[in-house]
Amino acid sequence: MNKTRTIIISLSILLSLLIAALAVGYVYLTHETAGSFFDSGGARIRYTDEGTGVPVILVHGFAVNADLNWRRPGILQSLAKEYRVIAMDLRGHGLSDKPHEEDKYGFEMALDVIRLMDHLKIKKAHLVGYSFGGFIALKLAATHPERFFTVSPCAAGWEKPEESQFFAALGKMAQDLRAGRSVGPVISSFGDNRKKPGMIHEIWVRLLTGYLNDSQALAALLGNLRDFGLSEEEVRGIEVPMLGIVGSRDPLLLGAQNLVGFAPNYKLVIVDGTDHIKTPMHDDMIKTLQEFLRSHSG
Repeated sequence: MNKTRTIIISLSILLSLLIAALAVGYVYLTHETAGSFFDSGGARIRYTDEGTGVPVILVHGFAVNADLNWRRPGILQSLAKEYRVIAMDLRGHGLSDKPHEEDKYGFEMALDVIRLMDHLKIKKAHLVGYSFGGFIALKLAATHPERFFTVSPCAAGWEKPEESQFFAALGKMAQDLRAGRSVGPVISSFGDNRKKPGMIHEIWVRLLTGYLNDSQALAALLGNLRDFGLSEEEVRGIEVPMLGIVGSRDPLLLGAQNLVGFAPNYKLVIVDGTDHIKTPMHDDMIKTLQEFLRSHSG
């Protein structure tokens, strides 16, 4: 009897610990610092504005939010010691509006950055994007170069239209999301020679897309992602100084390397041993970014 009671008590404790761990994890992934909102082409966009000095705009990746991408790893806090740092939740993410129509995404997401700058009366800023945010940053470097001192498309790059399976894989992902199924990293479906996502990366994306986001909003976003494609001529025409930071084990390394030799003012830094998830938490990420911004803030 005592043995049975001990087992029941032990199992109850383990279950309580598991529930507590899940609760802490949920708060970690979803809680966001209080911010402000503005109207951007009919969408309510949430942002934070911290620090003083030259403005730096931070744009997060797919299926996360500004705090998870920038505040949790400490990047936002480090930059705010020297700069005015504005971090936004992209439409379809975080506390921003999440429309379900495809035409509410695409290039509208890049224009949200410009509208936020206009709302805050910022004529020119540094722009830093990670993953999907890096693709947005790269597009803005081509379309609105006059608004930025520098552009840093990190863990992102240029997917050559004639070679890449990037856009071809998006339709299947959108279909799965509309059907209520979680999806893994888009790179998982590629058949080329780039590195494959690790198990943690795969689980992370499936958790975010299947349980912690509005799947219909994400599907609509993916359905209009072709807006972020760039031709070789557009890439060669980017004159704003650019910095790419990417892990040596990141599946998007190939896209970052594609920019070398095409974008005339592009510098690529590869963080040895890190992947798509770990790079923002590595000291080299913030140190490299800080050095680049300082060298173009005089």
